[in-house]
Amino acid sequence: MIKVSIILPIFNVAPYLEEAFQSIICQTLKEIEIIAVNDGSTDNSEEIINKFKEKDSRIISFYQYNQGQSVARNLALKYARGKYIYMMDSDDVLSNPKALQICYEYAEKHQADFIFFDGESFSEKAVLRTSWNTNRTHLLEEAKSYNGEFLLNMMLDNQKHNCVVWLLMISHNYLNKIGLKFYPGIIHEDELFTTILTLKSNSIYCLKQSLIMHRIRNTSTMGNQYTKRNINCYLTVIDELFKFQDSDIIRKFSKYTLSKVFYTGHVIPLKDKFSIFLRTIKSGYLKYVGIKSTLVFWLKP
Repeated sequence: MIKVSIILPIFNVAPYLEEAFQSIICQTLKEIEIIAVNDGSTDNSEEIINKFKEKDSRIISFYQYNQGQSVARNLALKYARGKYIYMMDSDDVLSNPKALQICYEYAEKHQADFIFFDGESFSEKAVLRTSWNTNRTHLLEEAKSYNGEFLLNMMLDNQKHNCVVWLLMISHNYLNKIGLKFYPGIIHEDELFTTILTLKSNSIYCLKQSLIMHRIRNTSTMGNQYTKRNINCYLTVIDELFKFQDSDIIRKFSKYTLSKVFYTGHVIPLKDKFSIFLRTIKSGYLKYVGIKSTLVFWLKP
């Protein structure tokens, strides 16, 4: 039986890919499969994938022309056979050789829809922690089941909401039951995926351990310069969340998210701001942006 399917979307990460693969294949949990999807890389990522495939029969790979992380993950999910799903970024490193075993056994013990744990972020220039804090399990109790709406409310209230999928191990049955896929063609797709994943669940558990090192690169989604596309993709996330559920918790999430998005958005060129702001007004989202973030968006140099 395959206990965990590790989904690895890959795009131009050759300098880091060997380290990522090595941290997975050396895990103490051996009943795993590694589904690598090369999303049209133009470097030698495919060569590295094939090298590791020759060494380890647990690695399955696919190649597609560049369509983004959502499409790559959806392709991998189509072929995944594991009881649990773990989605890892292909430039990250599992920091504990027992990470997958610890997560699998904890999720099995509690029959969780999904579990979440902590991680550390570091810069590509040196193995140094960044200011992006992904630690939140200290707010909760272990071995206690949490309802998704309660959990999301609590995280928003404590400014600790974190959308990333690489801090989750998800029951494959639960994922199939709710029929959740990644929305194609956008960045920040985790915001939409994990919010719906959370709100549909009544069985979420936290694991008070840090198990992943997340690399922030200049060319990654988190490391790239903030652009018009970032804001437009966040607006699409809010659009889709209101289609999913028009509720107080979605309105609260929208305020939490868009106030930060537009506050950061002051850095984009003035010529790009008008169409974004018009879309925000037409969508009725200006009330979620707030006065302070609106002023910063338009007036801060």
